[in-house]
Amino acid sequence: MSSADPGARPDDELLDDELTDDLEYEDDDEDGDVVELDVTAFDHGDRRPPAGREEIDTLLRDGELDMEGRLLDASNVTLVGGIRTDTLGATCVYKPVAGERPLWDFPDGTLAGREISAHLVSEATGWSIVPPTVLRDGPYGRGMVQLWMDADPAVELTDFVRRDVPELRRMAVFDAVVNNADRKGGHIIPMVGGHVYGVDHGICFSVDPKLRTLLWRWAGKPLLLEHLAVLERLAEQLRGELGEQLHEHLTRREVRRTQQRVDELLRTKLHPQPSGDWPALPWPPF
Repeated sequence: MSSADPGARPDDELLDDELTDDLEYEDDDEDGDVVELDVTAFDHGDRRPPAGREEIDTLLRDGELDMEGRLLDASNVTLVGGIRTDTLGATCVYKPVAGERPLWDFPDGTLAGREISAHLVSEATGWSIVPPTVLRDGPYGRGMVQLWMDADPAVELTDFVRRDVPELRRMAVFDAVVNNADRKGGHIIPMVGGHVYGVDHGICFSVDPKLRTLLWRWAGKPLLLEHLAVLERLAEQLRGELGEQLHEHLTRREVRRTQQRVDELLRTKLHPQPSGDWPALPWPPF
């Protein structure tokens, strides 16, 4: 995916070299294996976690970023570290636009803009599927910054994604709206207490049907009345303020197709089924 200003985008190899120098931690062995980061061990000093949405937004927008490492299994540059103000501290993910690699089927805008768009739709549904997310400047330029969510360690994902639970069914509806092309198991974050977050929404909102997900168990089944009520509100919002917000990050055609997907769900009142024209499952699934 290219940035809005390709001429200002640093060379990928140069960025990779900088990140290797700064962020990949090696062990004491001669082979120089990269050490797995323990995110739970990040030290935020005497700063407290943000309480409430206002403090979370303040921290994400205004906090200073201290990147501790890079997630090497991510297709694009994905950094993890601390974010802090004088009084608040938390762990976050930072995905700089400069670290995005071009995708032939997502030629417009940025992956970061699609992540922000997914968060906007998530908030409009009231389901809070996407963790708090902002678009801001960071140490490697403008990018997506998202609050890190620690999954419940007691949950076994390979079993969890097969369950018929309300949180996953809502996520399946959300993915149909944003046309999520990559709902892997690792992109599902079950929390202590039961809430379920979804992450990695950089390849959503294609104008072509590209839904790839592990959450097909409801395919062809009627949408719940709760889902239909949310979709009706969403349809109205997409033709108003939400649509205008999405236009800042997506093309007009992509926003229009999002409106049409919502309209189609309301018309059929059914969960979508695999089209057969596109792989139904992401690879690898986990």
